[in-house]
Amino acid sequence: MNSKERIITANKSTIDYILDIWQSKELLWILAKRDILVKYKQTILGVGWSVFRPLITTIVMAFAFGKIGSLDTNTSIPFILVVAPGVIVWLFFSQSLLNMSMSIVMNANLVTKVFFPRLIIPLSTVFLGLVDVLISIGLFIFLCVYYQFLPDWKIIFVPVFVLLTFFATFGIGLITAVLNVKFRDIGQIIPFIIQFGFFISPVGYLTSSAASKFSNPLAYKIFLLNPVTGCIDAMRWAMLGDFAKFNWESFLPLIAFIIVTFFVSFRFFRKHENSFVDYI
Repeated sequence: MNSKERIITANKSTIDYILDIWQSKELLWILAKRDILVKYKQTILGVGWSVFRPLITTIVMAFAFGKIGSLDTNTSIPFILVVAPGVIVWLFFSQSLLNMSMSIVMNANLVTKVFFPRLIIPLSTVFLGLVDVLISIGLFIFLCVYYQFLPDWKIIFVPVFVLLTFFATFGIGLITAVLNVKFRDIGQIIPFIIQFGFFISPVGYLTSSAASKFSNPLAYKIFLLNPVTGCIDAMRWAMLGDFAKFNWESFLPLIAFIIVTFFVSFRFFRKHENSFVDYI
């Protein structure tokens, strides 16, 4: 009978910590599977909610911004197709941020009783959003068939930009997950921030349309610093063919944001994860 000895030490190196996460990948999958099953347990529509939510959101926003806001007059393709990539990115970003922020607190029993790299808990919540992303992309394909719109070769970059959206969420989510353990007010603030962020992100309108509304160039540059703006612009470039040009003005701030927040949040999480039990 083979046995494996495992020595638990404090202040592990980053490489050892990552190896621990890899060795615990089965737990990562178990937690992700549990979250997915719990979300749709005892629901009449089940996974259908992942279809109706992006569909209704897209239709409502296309009507509100397109018809009422008259933003569809300058688009050469159906405005609902313009809105769809923004909805895909926003729903993934907002849901992942909320789930990551609450993840440690919601798994208090697990944190206090079992030893494993705590980073696995917020990481596992991402799979829940990925399920909705896959369904939303399938919905977008259906809309393309319905409106006889054919995306070009750039569609292959969609997984890359979904990954960038995850990394844009990762940094903020890790920091808020730690802060929510110590200050439960964070759990009340995050939904408010998400609601506010919805309106300052080009979900239902084009970034170029927003540019004409800013009288102050500095205000527009601040608008471009929003990481969700870069994610949506990149996704539209990939999904809408020649309609949307690649916007370097929003993409470069996105990359800078991801690099900075990734390393800062990872270091911040590791610094405080050993104290979670004291506060939970």
